[in-house]
Amino acid sequence: MSRISPSRVFPMLKKERRQMLRDPRMRAMMFVAPIIQLIAFGYAVNMDIKYTDTYVVDHDGSVASRELINAFTATDYFEIVGRSSRSSDLVTALDRGDAVVGIEIPAGFAGDVANKDARVQIVVDGTNSNTGTVAQGYATRIVRRYAMEKASDLGIQPAGGVDPRTRAWYNPELASRVYNVPAVMGVIVMLMCLLLTALSVVREREIGTLDQLMVSPLTATEFILGKTLPVLGVGLIDLALVTGITILWFGIPMQGSAFVLLAAALLYILAGLSFGLFFSSISKTQQEAFMSVFLLFFPMMILSGFFYPISSMPIGFQWLTYANPIRHFLEIVRAVFLKGEGILTLWRQFLLLAVIAALALRFAIVRFRATVVS
Repeated sequence: MSRISPSRVFPMLKKERRQMLRDPRMRAMMFVAPIIQLIAFGYAVNMDIKYTDTYVVDHDGSVASRELINAFTATDYFEIVGRSSRSSDLVTALDRGDAVVGIEIPAGFAGDVANKDARVQIVVDGTNSNTGTVAQGYATRIVRRYAMEKASDLGIQPAGGVDPRTRAWYNPELASRVYNVPAVMGVIVMLMCLLLTALSVVREREIGTLDQLMVSPLTATEFILGKTLPVLGVGLIDLALVTGITILWFGIPMQGSAFVLLAAALLYILAGLSFGLFFSSISKTQQEAFMSVFLLFFPMMILSGFFYPISSMPIGFQWLTYANPIRHFLEIVRAVFLKGEGILTLWRQFLLLAVIAALALRFAIVRFRATVVS
């Protein structure tokens, strides 16, 4: 293996730095786009529901039924968009999409509350399963809380005799933004590393400077270092930017150590650079490299646990996620931000991330030498 000469690598690094920073559009893509993406996704990727359109059919018209309806409107989860005394109107509202949730209170509800035998029908539009599931859970909790308070006012024992006291750790308000925003950080950093590495090498081929570099004293390893180290620096800067936005803009405190996050980010970015280098070796144009990156990126994001729990996936896909660096980094960044965990408790994720980065880098270098250098 030829010796790496700093006197040859440093000019290459200087060239790459100038090439990346001289174009205002490239600077905006590297440093402004991640901030915009984080803010946009931070607000858009939100599993919470608010002001869900709700239709009410009250057959009882009593004080008790009005109190139950007020319990729904007292929160930000539901908004009454229509009222009626006919069940058919509720069906029509759900069919037309005018409402997502329907509440039907039967006649005699007030008397049934006093007798501990009250029933309320909650109908949820399941077209959007996530919204329907969350709305159903909120509605059920509101009804149960109303029943507990009413039983206390009447001096009777609630049905079942159990008073559940729940408490959520690490995310007391169960806000999905607290869970999702740190994950968006990882997705953005991976996307930037993939694109910058893949496009930078292909750009040299398109403008005809790749052949000139190959006949220069630069070795293959020095060329790869000159191309990837600047992107590593950009990835770390982007990580610092999105971390600052997460803490200062969204108000999500980082409970753990910044050193743990940095150590994981170095392995994670290295894996991203390796994948980008691989795509640069199999692509002839920037458009082809761009499409190849997204061909891999979207499956990686879906199989990372970002949108859907990995435990709900088929067993074959669950095993496949172990080869996905995004999965392991998201587990680390969420644990660092929300739980304050360290390397000792996250050693499995660090080990898998290191193995993926090492194997991907080795394969990418071999492939790059075979298709570009030789």
